[in-house]
Amino acid sequence: MAAHAAVPARRLPNTHGWAVPATIGILYGLYAPVIVRDGGALSWGQFWLGLISAVVLAVAIYGLRRYGGRLRRELRAVAWGALTGIAIGFLYSLSGASIYSSSLLGLIVAGVNGGAAFYLFYTHEDAAGRPAPY
Repeated sequence: MAAHAAVPARRLPNTHGWAVPATIGILYGLYAPVIVRDGGALSWGQFWLGLISAVVLAVAIYGLRRYGGRLRRELRAVAWGALTGIAIGFLYSLSGASIYSSSLLGLIVAGVNGGAAFYLFYTHEDAAGRPAPY
C-alpha cells in the first residue's frame, strides 16, 4: 500500500458545446415571432420564422465558437461583429422599420461589437494567436 495517490488531472470545461448557442438561438427564435405578431394570434408562418431564425443563429454561433479560433484575431472580430449586426438588424427590420434604419442599426451594432471583440482577443492572446499565459 505504498502507492502514490495521484491527484486527478483537471479537465478544462468544454466551452464549445451546444448549450450556449442553443439557449441564445431559442431566445432569439422566441422573440422574432413576438415582434412580427404585434399582439395577434400566432400563425404557422410566424412559427416557422422563429424556428428557422433560431436554428440559423444557433448554428452560426456554434460555428464561430468552434472554428473561429482558426481565424486571425482581426477576422474573428469582424465575424462576431457581422453576426451580431446581422442578427440585430434583422430583428429591427421585423418591427416594420425601413431598410435604411435597420441597416444603420446593424452597422452600428456590428462596429461596436467587432471593436469589443477585437479588444478582447488582442488583450487575451500573444502575437502568434495563442491564449495568454495568465
